[in-house]
Amino acid sequence: MTRKKTAETGPGPAAGRSDAAPEDEERRALLREMLRIRRFEERCVELYSAAEIRGFMHLYIGEEAVAAGVMPALGPRDAVVTTYREHGHALARGIPAEAVMAEMFGRTTGCSRGRGGSMHLFDAATRFYGGNAIVAGGLPLAVGLALADRMRGADQVTACFLGDGAAAEGEFHECLNLAALWRLPVLFVCENNRYAMGTALAREHAQTDLALRASSYGLVSWAVDGMDVLAVSAAARRAAESVRWGGGPHFLEMRTYRYRAHSMYDPDQYRARTEIEEWRRHDPIDALAARLRADGVLGDEDLTAMEKEIAAEIDGAVEAARDAPLEPVADLTRFVYSERAVRP
Repeated sequence: MTRKKTAETGPGPAAGRSDAAPEDEERRALLREMLRIRRFEERCVELYSAAEIRGFMHLYIGEEAVAAGVMPALGPRDAVVTTYREHGHALARGIPAEAVMAEMFGRTTGCSRGRGGSMHLFDAATRFYGGNAIVAGGLPLAVGLALADRMRGADQVTACFLGDGAAAEGEFHECLNLAALWRLPVLFVCENNRYAMGTALAREHAQTDLALRASSYGLVSWAVDGMDVLAVSAAARRAAESVRWGGGPHFLEMRTYRYRAHSMYDPDQYRARTEIEEWRRHDPIDALAARLRADGVLGDEDLTAMEKEIAAEIDGAVEAARDAPLEPVADLTRFVYSERAVRP
């Protein structure tokens, strides 16, 4: 497998020049991906408020740097397991926006045929194994996928995204221990947004340094500024490379923050508005855009072009979802029960 070169972050040529350095293009691509994830979810909020999207929905707004920064470190044969806050992961992994939006609408053209909705996005073609609604429920799955890859002799990585709330579950300890014991190729990516649903990390855990806790099981672990997509990208590439070539499981604690409530049903009364506004001042999209402007590799016209392209993609996804069919009532038990074998 071809190894990817770690992106550098030094200043480059001015925006619009054809000789722009690859690292500048990579940084612009990271900015575009974060914008794409945020605009997609902002549209989902509008559609949910209009009752076109129903059920539970958990937003990723504020955390975009993690998905956008980690996914480029993975190869197409690597596996991804994530939580129910997974719209950004799915988009960054390469699942088409049309398939994700159709799933939000519950249509048969969705990536889970409309049966999973917001919390259960799945796509075998990109080895995207959820979207898991149970807290920490993806960890055993990730360990199993990594074990299967190891038994086949494949040089593949399983990236397992989890939240800080997962650290309070038994699966967290069992899976980290087993992964370390068997030196399985798992990259655990903990998105520590400070709140497990509505409970602050410090009110639930005596030890709030989750990277330190993971290291107690023998994993190579460190904390990363999850609001800095360049820091996320560098850490993910370094960790994925080590895991791929026999370094054993790694654990990255991405220290990030969600601006929105836990879910669309959550009144969000457990934290001060001033806290949210303080975190907004460290917005990952604004921070990277400012850096690119300062380096002379992003102009107003570039940002406008990005926004137009993204808006057109999302508009198309929404229209396609509205036009897509619902599953026929006659098919409701399909995939639930095995079909009776036809005997000659």
